Amino acid sequence: MKSLKKQRRIQVVAAAAVAMVIAVALIGYGFNDGINLYRSPTQVSEVAPEPEEFFQLGGLVKEGSMTMGEGVAFDFVITDGVAEIPVSYVGNDPKPDLFSEGQGTIAKGWYREGRFEARELLAKHDETYMPKEVVDTLKASGVYQEPDS
Repeated sequence: MKSLKKQRRIQVVAAAAVAMVIAVALIGYGFNDGINLYRSPTQVSEVAPEPEEFFQLGGLVKEGSMTMGEGVAFDFVITDGVAEIPVSYVGNDPKPDLFSEGQGTIAKGWYREGRFEARELLAKHDETYMPKEVVDTLKASGVYQEPDS
């Protein structure tokens, strides 16, 4: 009788361990696309990410750098005041209304062959907003200016 109880306990522990491994694998797979690291132009220029690494690049759109392409495609430069990264927008949506030169933005995409390929752009949603990550990056490089209220 005791060996049957012991055998049942081992089966329950083994089933729990298998369920735990499956749960951890599913959580890891779910976060695979969900975790996007934020980087500044300085960080990207110092240590280039792998070509297949999807991440967020944030900073200011450099004045005079925007050139329109065909359809919704366009090029521009993101800077943090120290380094500059050329960006090609290759997404499907048109440029956000409040996306303009001299404004803060975050681009999501890949860094390949010295150029950032953006699939998605995040722009400010009102006249004074700038993403916190961009503000922190600009403050660290000493080029941040408080917006006029």
